Amino acid sequence: MLGENKVIFSGVQPSGNLTIGNYLGAIRNFSAFSEEYRCFYCVVDLHAVTVRQVPAELRRRTYETLALYIACGLDPEKNTLFVQSHVPAHCELSWMLGCSTMFGELSRMTQFKDKSQKHADNINAGLFTYPVLMASDILLYQTDLVPVGIDQKQHLELARNIAIRFNHLMGDTFTVPDGYISKDGMKIMSLTEPTAKMSKSDPNKNAVVYILDPKDEILRKFRRAVTDSGSEVRYDEDRPGIANLMSIYRCFTGKEYDEIEREFDGRGYGDFKAAVGEACADALAPVQAEFSRLMADKGYLESVMKAGAETAARAAARTMSKVRRRLGFIDLK
Repeated sequence: MLGENKVIFSGVQPSGNLTIGNYLGAIRNFSAFSEEYRCFYCVVDLHAVTVRQVPAELRRRTYETLALYIACGLDPEKNTLFVQSHVPAHCELSWMLGCSTMFGELSRMTQFKDKSQKHADNINAGLFTYPVLMASDILLYQTDLVPVGIDQKQHLELARNIAIRFNHLMGDTFTVPDGYISKDGMKIMSLTEPTAKMSKSDPNKNAVVYILDPKDEILRKFRRAVTDSGSEVRYDEDRPGIANLMSIYRCFTGKEYDEIEREFDGRGYGDFKAAVGEACADALAPVQAEFSRLMADKGYLESVMKAGAETAARAAARTMSKVRRRLGFIDLK
Protein backbone atom coordinates (compact mmCIF):
# COMPACT_ATOMS: atom_id res chain seq x y z
CA MET A 1 0.00 0.00 0.00
CA LEU A 2 1.26 3.50 -0.83
CA GLY A 3 1.42 5.21 2.54
CA GLU A 4 -1.15 5.09 5.29
CA ASN A 5 -4.11 6.43 3.33
CA LYS A 6 -5.96 4.54 0.67
CA VAL A 7 -5.46 5.60 -2.93
CA ILE A 8 -7.81 7.23 -5.44
CA PHE A 9 -6.99 7.49 -9.15
CA SER A 10 -8.90 9.26 -11.88
CA GLY A 11 -8.03 10.50 -15.36
CA VAL A 12 -9.56 12.91 -17.86
CA GLN A 13 -8.78 12.98 -21.56
CA PRO A 14 -7.63 16.30 -23.04
CA SER A 15 -9.66 15.53 -26.15
CA GLY A 16 -12.27 18.27 -25.95
CA ASN A 17 -13.79 20.91 -23.69
CA LEU A 18 -15.01 19.51 -20.39
CA THR A 19 -18.74 19.70 -19.75
CA ILE A 20 -20.90 20.35 -16.71
CA GLY A 21 -21.37 16.57 -16.70
CA ASN A 22 -17.63 16.14 -16.09
CA TYR A 23 -17.79 18.89 -13.46
CA LEU A 24 -20.88 17.78 -11.54
CA GLY A 25 -20.33 14.04 -11.83
CA ALA A 26 -16.62 13.98 -11.12
CA ILE A 27 -14.18 16.89 -10.83
CA ARG A 28 -16.21 19.06 -8.42
CA ASN A 29 -16.32 16.19 -5.94
CA PHE A 30 -12.63 15.28 -6.12
CA SER A 31 -11.31 17.89 -3.69
CA ALA A 32 -13.20 16.31 -0.78
CA PHE A 33 -11.25 13.07 -1.19
CA SER A 34 -7.86 14.60 -0.39
CA GLU A 35 -8.48 14.62 3.37
CA GLU A 36 -8.91 10.84 3.52
CA TYR A 37 -7.17 9.47 0.43
CA ARG A 38 -3.90 9.76 -1.41
CA CYS A 39 -5.16 11.17 -4.70
CA PHE A 40 -3.67 10.80 -8.19
CA TYR A 41 -5.44 12.85 -10.89
CA CYS A 42 -4.08 12.41 -14.37
CA VAL A 43 -4.47 14.13 -17.74
CA VAL A 44 -4.59 10.99 -19.88
CA ASP A 45 -3.06 12.30 -23.10
CA LEU A 46 -2.00 8.82 -24.26
CA HIS A 47 -5.66 7.79 -24.42
CA ALA A 48 -6.48 10.82 -26.55
CA VAL A 49 -4.35 9.70 -29.50
CA THR A 50 -6.53 6.65 -30.23
CA VAL A 51 -8.32 9.30 -32.32
CA ARG A 52 -6.21 11.47 -34.62
CA GLN A 53 -5.25 14.73 -32.92
CA VAL A 54 -3.80 18.04 -34.10
CA PRO A 55 -0.56 18.18 -32.05
CA ALA A 56 -0.77 21.89 -31.18
CA GLU A 57 -4.38 21.50 -30.06
CA LEU A 58 -3.57 18.44 -27.93
CA ARG A 59 -0.78 20.36 -26.18
CA ARG A 60 -3.10 23.32 -25.55
CA ARG A 61 -5.87 21.11 -24.19
CA THR A 62 -3.41 19.32 -21.91
CA TYR A 63 -2.56 22.64 -20.26
CA GLU A 64 -6.26 23.51 -20.15
CA THR A 65 -7.30 20.25 -18.51
CA LEU A 66 -4.66 20.62 -15.81
CA ALA A 67 -5.73 24.23 -15.25
CA LEU A 68 -9.36 23.12 -14.93
CA TYR A 69 -8.41 20.50 -12.35
CA ILE A 70 -6.87 23.25 -10.22
CA ALA A 71 -9.59 25.81 -10.93
CA CYS A 72 -12.22 23.29 -9.81
CA GLY A 73 -10.57 23.05 -6.40
CA LEU A 74 -7.81 20.45 -6.64
CA ASP A 75 -4.87 21.77 -4.63
CA PRO A 76 -1.55 20.52 -6.10
CA GLU A 77 -0.16 20.51 -2.56
CA LYS A 78 -2.77 17.95 -1.48
CA ASN A 79 -3.24 15.99 -4.71
CA THR A 80 -0.83 14.52 -7.25
CA LEU A 81 -1.72 16.20 -10.56
CA PHE A 82 0.23 14.97 -13.58
CA VAL A 83 0.22 14.15 -17.29
CA GLN A 84 0.08 10.48 -18.24
CA SER A 85 2.81 10.57 -20.91
CA HIS A 86 5.25 12.05 -18.36
CA VAL A 87 5.27 8.72 -16.48
CA PRO A 88 6.53 6.01 -18.90
CA ALA A 89 5.54 3.21 -16.51
CA HIS A 90 1.95 3.54 -17.74
CA CYS A 91 3.00 2.19 -21.14
CA GLU A 92 5.37 -0.42 -19.72
CA LEU A 93 2.72 -1.90 -17.44
CA SER A 94 0.15 -1.78 -20.22
CA TRP A 95 2.26 -4.15 -22.34
CA MET A 96 2.75 -6.52 -19.43
CA LEU A 97 -0.94 -6.57 -18.53
CA GLY A 98 -1.90 -6.86 -22.19
CA CYS A 99 -0.25 -10.27 -22.08
CA SER A 100 -2.65 -11.23 -19.27
CA THR A 101 -5.79 -9.88 -20.99
CA MET A 102 -7.96 -12.04 -23.19
CA PHE A 103 -8.88 -11.00 -26.74
CA GLY A 104 -12.50 -11.86 -26.02
CA GLU A 105 -12.58 -9.49 -23.04
CA LEU A 106 -11.48 -6.57 -25.19
CA SER A 107 -13.82 -7.45 -28.05
CA ARG A 108 -16.78 -7.09 -25.67
CA MET A 109 -15.94 -3.49 -24.73
CA THR A 110 -18.92 -1.39 -25.85
CA GLN A 111 -16.88 1.81 -26.21
CA PHE A 112 -14.65 0.11 -28.80
CA LYS A 113 -17.72 -0.70 -30.83
CA ASP A 114 -19.09 2.83 -30.48
CA LYS A 115 -15.82 4.55 -31.37
CA SER A 116 -15.24 2.20 -34.29
CA GLN A 117 -18.52 3.34 -35.77
CA LYS A 118 -17.68 7.03 -35.22
CA HIS A 119 -14.13 6.70 -36.58
CA ALA A 120 -14.52 4.01 -39.23
CA ASP A 121 -11.48 5.33 -41.15
CA ASN A 122 -9.17 4.83 -38.14
CA ILE A 123 -10.00 1.58 -36.32
CA ASN A 124 -6.52 1.17 -34.87
CA ALA A 125 -4.99 -1.30 -32.43
CA GLY A 126 -4.77 1.36 -29.71
CA LEU A 127 -8.53 1.88 -29.91
CA PHE A 128 -8.94 -1.84 -29.23
CA THR A 129 -6.38 -2.17 -26.44
CA TYR A 130 -6.80 1.13 -24.62
CA PRO A 131 -8.88 -0.50 -21.84
CA VAL A 132 -5.65 -2.32 -20.88
CA LEU A 133 -3.87 1.03 -20.65
CA MET A 134 -6.76 2.26 -18.51
CA ALA A 135 -6.35 -0.76 -16.25
CA SER A 136 -2.62 -0.01 -16.03
CA ASP A 137 -3.33 3.60 -15.07
CA ILE A 138 -5.40 2.36 -12.15
CA LEU A 139 -3.35 -0.64 -11.00
CA LEU A 140 -0.01 1.18 -11.25
CA TYR A 141 -0.82 3.20 -8.12
CA GLN A 142 -2.33 0.33 -6.11
CA THR A 143 -5.63 2.18 -6.34
CA ASP A 144 -8.39 1.39 -3.86
CA LEU A 145 -11.15 3.59 -5.29
CA VAL A 146 -11.90 4.88 -8.80
CA PRO A 147 -14.54 7.58 -9.33
CA VAL A 148 -16.37 6.42 -12.46
CA GLY A 149 -19.41 7.30 -14.50
CA ILE A 150 -21.94 4.63 -15.28
CA ASP A 151 -20.51 4.30 -18.80
CA GLN A 152 -17.04 3.46 -17.40
CA LYS A 153 -18.11 0.59 -15.14
CA GLN A 154 -17.25 -1.97 -17.83
CA HIS A 155 -13.66 -0.73 -18.03
CA LEU A 156 -13.28 -0.78 -14.26
CA GLU A 157 -14.60 -4.34 -14.16
CA LEU A 158 -11.94 -5.31 -16.71
CA ALA A 159 -9.25 -3.71 -14.51
CA ARG A 160 -10.53 -5.73 -11.56
CA ASN A 161 -10.51 -8.94 -13.60
CA ILE A 162 -6.97 -8.31 -14.82
CA ALA A 163 -5.75 -7.65 -11.26
CA ILE A 164 -7.45 -10.75 -9.87
CA ARG A 165 -6.07 -12.95 -12.67
CA PHE A 166 -2.53 -11.59 -12.28
CA ASN A 167 -2.62 -12.00 -8.50
CA HIS A 168 -3.87 -15.57 -8.87
CA LEU A 169 -1.20 -16.56 -11.39
CA MET A 170 1.79 -14.58 -10.13
CA GLY A 171 1.12 -13.93 -6.46
CA ASP A 172 -0.34 -10.97 -4.62
CA THR A 173 0.74 -7.92 -6.65
CA PHE A 174 -2.11 -5.48 -7.25
CA THR A 175 -4.80 -3.92 -5.11
CA VAL A 176 -8.20 -4.83 -6.62
CA PRO A 177 -9.94 -1.46 -7.05
CA ASP A 178 -13.54 -0.58 -6.27
CA GLY A 179 -15.65 1.97 -8.11
CA TYR A 180 -17.22 5.11 -6.70
CA ILE A 181 -20.25 6.60 -8.45
CA SER A 182 -21.36 9.99 -7.19
CA LYS A 183 -25.04 10.12 -6.33
CA ASP A 184 -25.27 13.74 -7.49
CA GLY A 185 -24.78 14.42 -11.17
CA MET A 186 -23.57 10.92 -11.95
CA LYS A 187 -25.12 11.15 -15.40
CA ILE A 188 -26.03 14.55 -16.82
CA MET A 189 -27.99 14.19 -20.04
CA SER A 190 -27.95 16.06 -23.35
CA LEU A 191 -30.01 19.27 -23.47
CA THR A 192 -31.36 18.40 -26.92
CA GLU A 193 -31.73 14.63 -26.52
CA PRO A 194 -32.31 14.00 -22.80
CA THR A 195 -32.31 10.22 -23.18
CA ALA A 196 -28.60 10.37 -24.16
CA LYS A 197 -25.65 11.32 -21.95
CA MET A 198 -24.18 14.81 -22.33
CA SER A 199 -20.95 14.26 -24.26
CA LYS A 200 -18.10 16.67 -24.93
CA SER A 201 -17.77 15.14 -28.41
CA ASP A 202 -21.41 15.79 -29.35
CA PRO A 203 -21.44 17.55 -32.74
CA ASN A 204 -24.53 19.52 -31.65
CA LYS A 205 -23.05 22.23 -29.42
CA ASN A 206 -26.53 23.23 -28.22
CA ALA A 207 -26.73 19.83 -26.51
CA VAL A 208 -23.73 20.47 -24.29
CA VAL A 209 -22.87 23.07 -21.66
CA TYR A 210 -19.11 23.40 -21.31
CA ILE A 211 -17.40 24.52 -18.11
CA LEU A 212 -15.82 27.41 -20.02
CA ASP A 213 -18.95 28.59 -21.86
CA PRO A 214 -19.60 32.33 -21.34
CA LYS A 215 -22.70 33.25 -19.36
CA ASP A 216 -24.80 34.38 -22.31
CA GLU A 217 -24.05 31.10 -24.08
CA ILE A 218 -25.05 29.09 -21.02
CA LEU A 219 -28.33 30.99 -20.67
CA ARG A 220 -29.09 30.56 -24.37
CA LYS A 221 -28.48 26.80 -24.29
CA PHE A 222 -30.75 26.31 -21.30
CA ARG A 223 -33.49 28.45 -22.85
CA ARG A 224 -33.42 26.12 -25.87
CA ALA A 225 -33.23 22.90 -23.81
CA VAL A 226 -35.74 20.22 -24.76
CA THR A 227 -38.54 19.72 -22.27
CA ASP A 228 -41.56 17.43 -22.22
CA SER A 229 -45.23 17.99 -22.88
CA GLY A 230 -47.01 20.00 -20.22
CA SER A 231 -45.62 22.87 -18.17
CA GLU A 232 -45.41 21.60 -14.60
CA VAL A 233 -41.99 21.54 -12.94
CA ARG A 234 -42.19 18.11 -11.35
CA TYR A 235 -39.57 15.37 -11.21
CA ASP A 236 -40.62 12.30 -13.18
CA GLU A 237 -38.21 9.85 -14.81
CA ASP A 238 -40.78 9.31 -17.54
CA ARG A 239 -40.32 12.98 -18.47
CA PRO A 240 -36.57 12.96 -19.18
CA GLY A 241 -36.29 16.56 -20.34
CA ILE A 242 -37.56 18.21 -17.16
CA ALA A 243 -35.98 15.48 -15.00
CA ASN A 244 -32.55 16.29 -16.45
CA LEU A 245 -32.96 20.03 -15.89
CA MET A 246 -34.14 19.44 -12.34
CA SER A 247 -31.14 17.20 -11.71
CA ILE A 248 -28.78 19.91 -12.96
CA TYR A 249 -30.51 22.59 -10.85
CA ARG A 250 -30.37 20.31 -7.81
CA CYS A 251 -26.63 19.76 -8.25
CA PHE A 252 -25.86 23.47 -8.57
CA THR A 253 -28.16 24.70 -5.79
CA GLY A 254 -28.22 21.79 -3.33
CA LYS A 255 -32.03 21.90 -3.27
CA GLU A 256 -33.99 18.66 -3.22
CA TYR A 257 -36.61 17.84 -5.85
CA ASP A 258 -39.60 18.56 -3.62
CA GLU A 259 -38.13 21.96 -2.72
CA ILE A 260 -37.61 22.76 -6.42
CA GLU A 261 -41.18 21.74 -7.19
CA ARG A 262 -42.48 24.14 -4.53
CA GLU A 263 -40.22 26.95 -5.74
CA PHE A 264 -41.59 26.76 -9.28
CA ASP A 265 -45.16 25.79 -8.50
CA GLY A 266 -47.36 27.45 -11.11
CA ARG A 267 -44.48 29.19 -12.89
CA GLY A 268 -43.85 26.97 -15.93
CA TYR A 269 -40.85 25.82 -17.95
CA GLY A 270 -39.68 29.23 -19.17
CA ASP A 271 -38.97 30.57 -15.68
CA PHE A 272 -37.42 27.30 -14.63
CA LYS A 273 -35.01 27.03 -17.58
CA ALA A 274 -33.89 30.62 -16.98
CA ALA A 275 -33.23 29.81 -13.32
CA VAL A 276 -31.22 26.69 -14.20
CA GLY A 277 -29.08 28.72 -16.59
CA GLU A 278 -28.44 31.42 -13.97
CA ALA A 279 -27.54 28.85 -11.30
CA CYS A 280 -25.13 27.12 -13.67
CA ALA A 281 -23.47 30.33 -14.85
CA ASP A 282 -23.11 31.70 -11.32
CA ALA A 283 -21.50 28.45 -10.10
CA LEU A 284 -19.05 28.32 -12.99
CA ALA A 285 -18.01 32.00 -12.89
CA PRO A 286 -15.29 31.59 -10.19
CA VAL A 287 -13.99 28.45 -11.91
CA GLN A 288 -13.68 30.33 -15.19
CA ALA A 289 -11.93 33.28 -13.55
CA GLU A 290 -9.36 31.02 -11.87
CA PHE A 291 -8.88 29.07 -15.11
CA SER A 292 -8.05 32.28 -16.99
CA ARG A 293 -5.54 33.27 -14.31
CA LEU A 294 -3.83 29.87 -14.44
CA MET A 295 -3.66 29.76 -18.24
CA ALA A 296 -1.79 33.06 -18.17
CA ASP A 297 0.97 31.37 -16.13
CA LYS A 298 2.23 28.40 -18.18
CA GLY A 299 5.39 28.28 -16.07
CA TYR A 300 3.34 27.49 -12.97
CA LEU A 301 1.34 24.80 -14.77
CA GLU A 302 4.56 23.19 -15.99
CA SER A 303 5.95 23.22 -12.45
CA VAL A 304 2.81 21.38 -11.30
CA MET A 305 3.23 18.87 -14.14
CA LYS A 306 6.87 18.27 -13.22
CA ALA A 307 6.28 17.86 -9.49
CA GLY A 308 3.26 15.63 -10.10
CA ALA A 309 5.15 13.43 -12.57
CA GLU A 310 8.01 12.99 -10.09
CA THR A 311 5.64 11.95 -7.29
CA ALA A 312 3.66 9.64 -9.58
CA ALA A 313 6.84 8.07 -10.99
CA ARG A 314 8.12 7.21 -7.50
CA ALA A 315 4.84 5.50 -6.64
CA ALA A 316 4.76 3.73 -10.01
CA ALA A 317 8.35 2.49 -9.60
CA ARG A 318 7.43 0.53 -6.48
CA THR A 319 4.66 -1.30 -8.32
CA MET A 320 6.79 -1.90 -11.42
CA SER A 321 9.63 -3.40 -9.36
CA LYS A 322 7.20 -5.90 -7.91
CA VAL A 323 5.65 -6.69 -11.31
CA ARG A 324 9.05 -7.26 -12.95
CA ARG A 325 10.07 -9.70 -10.22
CA ARG A 326 6.77 -11.56 -10.50
CA LEU A 327 7.17 -11.95 -14.27
CA GLY A 328 10.79 -13.01 -14.11
CA PHE A 329 12.48 -9.93 -15.52
CA ILE A 330 15.86 -8.79 -14.22
CA ASP A 331 15.26 -5.55 -12.38
CA LEU A 332 18.56 -3.63 -12.29
CA LYS A 333 18.99 -1.37 -9.26
